[in-house]
Formats: sequence, C-alpha cells, structure tokens
Amino acid sequence: MKLLAIETSCDETAAAVLGYDGRSVAVQSSVVSSQVELHAAWGGVVPNLAAREHVKNIVPIVESALREASATPDDIDCITVTKGPGLIPALLVGVSAAKTLAIAWQKPLLGVNHLEGHIYANLFTPGAELRFPLLALVVSGGHTQLILMDGHFQYKLLGETDDDAAGEAFDKVAKMLGLPYPGGPEIGKRADAYRAEHQDEKAERFPRPMLDANNYRFSFSGLKTAVLYSLKKESSKTLADPEFVSFIAHEFQEAVVDTLIGKTRRAIQEYMPKTLVIAGGVSANARLRERMGATIVDYPGCQFLMPPFQYSLDNAAMIGAAGILRYARMSETERQTLIADASMLEPSAHFPLI
Repeated sequence: MKLLAIETSCDETAAAVLGYDGRSVAVQSSVVSSQVELHAAWGGVVPNLAAREHVKNIVPIVESALREASATPDDIDCITVTKGPGLIPALLVGVSAAKTLAIAWQKPLLGVNHLEGHIYANLFTPGAELRFPLLALVVSGGHTQLILMDGHFQYKLLGETDDDAAGEAFDKVAKMLGLPYPGGPEIGKRADAYRAEHQDEKAERFPRPMLDANNYRFSFSGLKTAVLYSLKKESSKTLADPEFVSFIAHEFQEAVVDTLIGKTRRAIQEYMPKTLVIAGGVSANARLRERMGATIVDYPGCQFLMPPFQYSLDNAAMIGAAGILRYARMSETERQTLIADASMLEPSAHFPLI
C-alpha cells in the first residue's frame, strides 16, 4: 500500500509518500518547505501570506515528494491531507490541491486531524511499537493536552490548557525578551546554555501553574504574566544583558517543563499506560525530552517514545502515518466512498480530535 500525504496547516508546505506492508509504516519521501524567514519580519505567522506561499510551493513540493519516492499516480492507493485544526487560508490550499489530485487520479481522499498526525509521528521512532493503553502529551503552539488511547484512534481527553498553550507561551516570552522568531527554539537554546554553566542552580523565580491541582488541566497565561511583571522590575541595562536574558529563559523553561512533567507523572500513576509519547512542535524541546526520559525510568512497565526531531515539527509524513493506518482498516465500500466524496472534503480551523 502506498499513500501521498499533504500538509499546509500553518507555515510549512509539505508532502510525503509512505508505504505500509501491514506491519510497519515506511517513509519513502518527505519534503518540507518552511516559511520561517518570511514570517520572521512580522514576529509570527500571517495567515494570508502563508496561504500565498503555499499556492506557490504546493505543486513543486508534491512533485518532489513523488520523484524522491520514484512514485507515479498509478502507484498511489490513497491521498491524505490535513483537514484541521489550523489556519483556514493555509488549510484551504492543501485541501484544494488534494481534492484536485484525488478527482483527477480517481483516488480515495482522507482528511486527517493535525494533532493525530503528531501523535502517530512516534511511529518513526526506530523500533517503535505503539502498545496500549497509550498516554500522549500533546504540546504545540496551539494545544497542550493529555490524551489517553485504549487502541488505535480511540481518544479520551484527560485535560487541556484553559488559556495559552505551552508553545504559545514560549513564543510570547521570547518576544518579551527581544529574541527573534520563532521564539520557542531560541528560548530552548539560551536556557540550555545557561543550565550547562549553572548546573547546581535551582529554578525558583516563576510559579508552576496548576501543578498541585487535582486534575489534568493546564494554564500558562499566568506564568507568562509573571515573566512580564518580573521584567518590568528590571532596569534597561539589565534587560540588555545576554546573561540575564538567558537566565530568564532558563527559569521560564524550567517552570513549563516542571508543569508538563508533573501532570504527566500523575496521569501515568493513575492510568498505568504501556506507552508514553510526546507530540507536537514543543516535543522537539531538548529539556522536555531529557526530563521526560528521566521520569519514565520510575515506571518500568511503560515505554517512552518521542519522534525524531525532523518529524516533531509540522510535516506531511506524520499526516500520512495516521492516514495510512486509518485507510488500511477500511472496507472496500468505505474506500470507494472516499473516492466518490472527494470533492466534498472541506478544511476546519477547529477540527476536533475527540
């Protein structure tokens, strides 16, 4: 089985070709065109600019993915595309391209949830096997959620953020510190460098929001505000000091990671999953990976998976991984329906996972 996947939910234009032999998913090509430099001047993603770049890039990106996989339209069994959540102007480009190809090639078209794709990106971890029940910590610019899975595509939301997502808080704090866009990686680099020089120093400057609450909800708006008020107390000379900026980055990152780890640990103790995965753009954060890896040692019955760095950020291979497993489970009648209904697929900015 061979599948073409397309992803345009935000500011990456991506396409991939995947194969499935009934046991494992293989990435045969994965092509991503980033718009980071375009949006850096604006300090964030501008939806209409992103859509224009997707329009320019979508055809050559798809052609490149097919070429790298040595695949032709006749080889493709199904097309998958990110249906949402995401930016509607950006999603429209990918969905329109996928619909056009599905109709022209007479192929089944399957819309995939972006967050589901991030979870299934963990299939690309060498030797990975998803054992259930599975606990997923989804952390990105728009989402912070703890999700329990009793089987493939069976989701139970344990808790999510009441306000800012973790990735959003990273970007906003980076902006306060005068760091360039995208802010999350900049915070991580400076925080990690500071920690390497001050290994015995405890991070105590900022609160750990809702860490002691007896639930799985998150809140990062108050933490972001705490950083803002803390910076307002400092002199302009202090704020211009790179060492101080790295110190604040470190203190903030530790507060976020402590909160994520604490909530995840509680969920592991309550639900005793056989697999823990992290998913979403923030799963690329080195400190979160390190701390989560150290935490799982206390739970020998639970394996810890994290996607390779290139599949942590937005890409089409992850959309293909979720899509090809869904498609493999469909009957022939359901697959024919996907062909007939290809023209009716529409993007959704708030496409729910559950």
